Amino acid sequence: MNTSLILLVQSATSAMIEIVLLILVAGLICFLTAWFYQKSVFTPIIKKLEAEKEDLNKKIVGLNNDITDLKGKIGDLENKTRELENKIAEKNKEIEQLKKPKK
Repeated sequence: MNTSLILLVQSATSAMIEIVLLILVAGLICFLTAWFYQKSVFTPIIKKLEAEKEDLNKKIVGLNNDITDLKGKIGDLENKTRELENKIAEKNKEIEQLKKPKK
């Protein structure tokens, strides 16, 4: 009776070890399968998105340069309008002086 109990315990332990090892191997196989699938499917998508991101960043830089150029042009135009307003004010003063009767 003692030997049959020992054989039963040994076989249960070995079966338990075998089950754990098989589960670990199955998990490893699943992990590797998922990793290769992810690599084959999602890597091209990621590369495409990164390329689009780089293009958009280049466009952003170009637009920022355009904005700074336009701000410079706006400043120049504001200066010209101030100069024209000053000239107009001077001409208006001259007109007012010409309208005054001389005594």
